[in-house]
Order: sequence, then C-alpha cells, then structure tokens
Amino acid sequence: MSQTSPRRTSEGEEGFTLVEMLVVITIIGLIMGLIGPRVLNYLSESKVKTAKIQLQSFAGALDLFYLDAGRYPSTSEGLDALVHQAAGAAAWNGPYLKGGSVPKDPWNHPYLYRSPGEHGPYDILSRGSDGQEGGSGVAADISLDKLTSAKND
Repeated sequence: MSQTSPRRTSEGEEGFTLVEMLVVITIIGLIMGLIGPRVLNYLSESKVKTAKIQLQSFAGALDLFYLDAGRYPSTSEGLDALVHQAAGAAAWNGPYLKGGSVPKDPWNHPYLYRSPGEHGPYDILSRGSDGQEGGSGVAADISLDKLTSAKND
C-alpha cells in the first residue's frame, strides 16, 4: 500500500532562473576583475618588503658574527656560517639566525653573499622575482646597500 502525496509547491520557491544566475556570475566576475590586480600587487609588494626585512636581519647577524669572530664570513663560507660553525671561526658563538637554516628569499631563490663586497665589507642581495640579474619592479635586484642608501636620502 503505497501512498503518493501530491507535490506541494508554493509561489516563490521555484529557484533562480538561468538569467539571474548569469547576472550574478557576471557581477562577481567584474568585481574580481577590478579588485584582483590590486590584491596581486599588494602580494608582490609584501614579498619585496619581506626580502628587505630579511636582508636587514642578515646584516644584524653578520655584525654579531663579526663581534665574535673578528671577521665576516668569507664568500665560500657564505651565510651558512651564521647557522653552522665554519672551520676557521674558533670564537663562533652562534647560531646567529633562528631556525637552524638560512632562509631563501620570498621567491624561493637563495640570497647571494659576497665578502669582501663591492659596496662594503660584504654584499647580500636577492635577484627579485625572476632570479636574474637586473630587472625592474618586483623583478629588480634587492640589496643591502640600496636599502641603506635609500634611508640616507
């Protein structure tokens, strides 16, 4: 004995029409088209700021290394000397960076370190988003000497 109940529908419960759905999707698309580029621009700018902060952190750690060892790490020792004792650093009192490893730049490229540097006792730089020398915008090289000269201007 199966009973089937008549389907009850009241007005206003039919759902959305295809045209209404297309209008909503179009509005969402327009909003994303206007807001999306700004959000991506803020993301790119935040990566550049992160790289600048990390460069300043390296500078502080290198100064502490210098106070302990009486010299900066050589180019061959690199920034790794800030987290692992190098053979030639008897007075090493590190690690000078937290985390036990040297972080990569925000674009997942290693930072470049030279000692002696062209602009001082050492140079540290990131090649930017493209990982290549030069560039402009977020692909521009970010170096510690550019940061200090920008502060002095």
